[in-house]
Amino acid sequence: MRKLKLDELNRPNIAEFKAQQKLPIIIVLDNVRSLHNVGSAFRTADGFAVEAIYLCGITAQPPHREIEKTALGATQSIQWKYFENIDEAVADLKTQQYQIIAVEQAQNSISLSDYYPRKDKKYALFFGNEVNGVSNQVMQQLDACIEIPQFGTKHSFNIVISTGIVLWDFYSKLQR
Repeated sequence: MRKLKLDELNRPNIAEFKAQQKLPIIIVLDNVRSLHNVGSAFRTADGFAVEAIYLCGITAQPPHREIEKTALGATQSIQWKYFENIDEAVADLKTQQYQIIAVEQAQNSISLSDYYPRKDKKYALFFGNEVNGVSNQVMQQLDACIEIPQFGTKHSFNIVISTGIVLWDFYSKLQR
């Protein structure tokens, strides 16, 4: 077996990427404090070709050297928008008819394995602060709350791991 060279991967350039069909998802980072997590979320969003990322509250915005360390240029391919107030982001998404979904450990949450996105809907997936999770303002406005099953001693996954798991799951289910 031979590893593929970069030029054999047939990846689109930025202009081609911006023109291609996107997964009907906007990632919302709710007060994410780590710039490396922000950059990694951009890179993951690029990998799954999502529509956009919304950055809210204390979440840092590009351009920033620390974001670029992990984004590796994905801040150029992924559309993004900043909202100082998370309620404004939710209102914007609801106006565009996105389903508001938190990825959070909560009462009455739905296991990711039991949640099936519909092809005729658009989704805004909220990922919260590394310590406090998704803000209470968002939790009061949800259409659904998804929880990633865990079986170890830690209380949660890193936000970027959660983003990758959930996007892969949505991608897999929406492509069926």
